[in-house]
Amino acid sequence: MIRSLLITSSLAALAACTTPPDPEPTFDDSVFVAAVPQEEPKPERVEIVETAIPLPLPGQMKPIDAKAEKPAKTLSPDKAIEEGRSGALIEPSLDGFVNAVQVYPYTEGALYRLYASPGQVSDIALQPGESLVSVSAGDTVRWVVGDTASGSGATARAHVLVKPVNAGLRTNLMIATDRRTYHLELESTSGSYMAALSWRYPQDELAGIAARNAAAREADAASVDQGLNLDALNFGYRISGDKPVWTPVRVFDDGRQVFIQMPEDTQSSDLPPLFVLGTSGKAELVNYRVRGSYYVVDRLFEAAELRLGTSPQTKVRITKGAAKPKPRLFGG
Repeated sequence: MIRSLLITSSLAALAACTTPPDPEPTFDDSVFVAAVPQEEPKPERVEIVETAIPLPLPGQMKPIDAKAEKPAKTLSPDKAIEEGRSGALIEPSLDGFVNAVQVYPYTEGALYRLYASPGQVSDIALQPGESLVSVSAGDTVRWVVGDTASGSGATARAHVLVKPVNAGLRTNLMIATDRRTYHLELESTSGSYMAALSWRYPQDELAGIAARNAAAREADAASVDQGLNLDALNFGYRISGDKPVWTPVRVFDDGRQVFIQMPEDTQSSDLPPLFVLGTSGKAELVNYRVRGSYYVVDRLFEAAELRLGTSPQTKVRITKGAAKPKPRLFGG
């Protein structure tokens, strides 16, 4: 008898503590409109644009014969060396001049032409911050070769100076630095000469832009995580609907803005647009922007949806609840 009363009392207590879940809110899909994302002015981001790098070098690309394959032509060693050298040689061009300086795009293994003249000094300027290791010339009797430096500190720049004794001379020059190796073909003429030449470095430029973009993304995420007071945050949002890979990790607000945290591995191209429904039941425009892995919405809302695709359309609904759960640490 006592055991029966205990079981009956336990069941009654469980029934009293269990409350039915809140009914899923219903919304009229026809009144949802896409919010308008706005770009964050800072930090600045730069789109990386791949620059053309002549690999293989100009003159080394051979046409493809669509007909029957022919056996490879056998060349003598001298002929093969000559064709390879001439194919790798880059001549100065009018478009490459910046004032009196011929600027070549640097490519590993290329040969760069320098025209010099007796009685004139031609300056070969290296990359700022690049340290000169050694300079070797084929003809050190009829070509005067020296080096100097300009600037100081991070802007210090090494220069190699060449001057022929007579016209009609040819030789080669190899410059080794702490970053790369340069190969030049020197030719002296009795008329015009090149006052100076230098290089631009597409790979270094792309690496610098990529580093700036990475720093900007880190600054975006840090500015969201570090600029909020945890005691003032409201995590009372419910996420329902489909469960795609871009389902938000958490949603919270600080009383002024709503922050929707997306998975870290979500690519920018895969981010869905945000749709918001106002408390009056009508669609309302709202500004939001993407900062790192967060959507930052500039006002509070009662309901919103993330949508992607058309047929079938993937939807994730975000609904604000009445409760205010205990804040959780970021990343927890």
